[in-house]
Amino acid sequence: MEIPDILSEDGILISLDVGSKKQALQVLVEHVASQTNLAEHKILDVLLERERLGTTGVGSGIAIPHGKLLELNQMIGCFASLNNPIDFESLDGKPVDLIFLLLAPELAGADHLKALAQVSRLLRDTGRCDMLRLATTREKIFNLLVQNPGTTTGR
Repeated sequence: MEIPDILSEDGILISLDVGSKKQALQVLVEHVASQTNLAEHKILDVLLERERLGTTGVGSGIAIPHGKLLELNQMIGCFASLNNPIDFESLDGKPVDLIFLLLAPELAGADHLKALAQVSRLLRDTGRCDMLRLATTREKIFNLLVQNPGTTTGR
């Protein structure tokens, strides 16, 4: 499973103006729902339930909210950069300004975990994240997200 298998340029939101974790999730859910025809409330419920188990704010300004839905037949991602960092109750206590939402079919099993690990590895690259924060087009962000690890600077 590669990033282009779960994320398209249409799944990228740039410079979102949101003031809270819940608002950020709502905007991402709205976008994903429009791409999948899934009910917004079902997606949001799954994500909020996952957040109750423990934050998906992994640190260094990054959050990777994720969940599984029975109605979904393939993995889908949505990436957002925020104008201003928000409190996401992150593990390191720092606010978040890059969010990669990942949704998987209920029966995805190990594929869901592999995709989650790949996104996590991708966003651990501080040079890549610095460039994602500066990118102003969907195309630039998409290209940064699909580059092989080690092809960015500042690693």
